[in-house]
Amino acid sequence: MMAHTTKAFRMQLKPGTVDEYKRRHDELWPDLAQALRDAGIFDYSIFLDEETLALFAVLKIADGAPIAELPKQSVMAHWWDYMADLMEVEPDGDPRNRPREWPLRQVFYFKG
Repeated sequence: MMAHTTKAFRMQLKPGTVDEYKRRHDELWPDLAQALRDAGIFDYSIFLDEETLALFAVLKIADGAPIAELPKQSVMAHWWDYMADLMEVEPDGDPRNRPREWPLRQVFYFKG
């Protein structure tokens, strides 16, 4: 297995947007998928808490990968704009409509 870092964070959906959020991800743009791969992301899951509409993302990033370049990619900014009507975005006035992320701290890990 390649050396990697695991990153986990929470995001927040707006009420009534679950089906549309899933549909848009089911139709992930090929150029965005390539940008994720190019940034070193090789495993990415998003889970939904249907009671609170909280999203929990877990991704694995190859060590030494250029992940810091991903937010600078135009396709990433376009995706964030596309998703902004469904999610809470950063309140700092960033025109990219980056989704709000709350980092999650790992408190347990089991590898069988």
